[in-house]
Amino acid sequence: MNEKLFAVLLDLPWLTFIIYWIVKASKTRQTARKEPAVSRYGIMLLLVCGYTLIISPYGRVGVLARRFLPVSLTGAIVGLALTWLGIGIAIWARHHLAENWSARVTIKQGHELIRTGPYARLRHPIYSGLDLAALGSAIAIGEWHCSLGVCLLLIAYSIKAKREESMLTQQFGESFQEHRKQTGFLLPRLR
Repeated sequence: MNEKLFAVLLDLPWLTFIIYWIVKASKTRQTARKEPAVSRYGIMLLLVCGYTLIISPYGRVGVLARRFLPVSLTGAIVGLALTWLGIGIAIWARHHLAENWSARVTIKQGHELIRTGPYARLRHPIYSGLDLAALGSAIAIGEWHCSLGVCLLLIAYSIKAKREESMLTQQFGESFQEHRKQTGFLLPRLR
């Protein structure tokens, strides 16, 4: 596959995600309660480092520049498909959150506990989708720096999801506890 075409195909789902997020960002409710700014910085650092390792050529240093998968059309196609699937899940989840969404850990005014769409099986489908998309990109690229980036993203989104769960438990009490029993954290509960 042509290297430039491959780069465009791999960037396209991420650009789609960014554009969708920008368009939808202004359509949210006022914030009633949010996490302290200081607690957000560690997560942001992990996210920036994780995404930088995946998308930036500067992550190609020493052993991180080596391949964990051989160059192949199959790997590229599987990686692209997983990237698109992950971005699709994140967008689908964002659509269901609607006005309740925030980039920060927050409770919105009139906040609702969403249990439709991907939230019927997952408590954090946006993070799951973004982790899957990052994994897909790592498979498509096939280098160790991407794997390290995926690990950092998984850690960051897990920590952020636990903080959200704490806030949602305070807000919704028993309803959220019931939702927790019926759904998976970052992987769907199938039964």
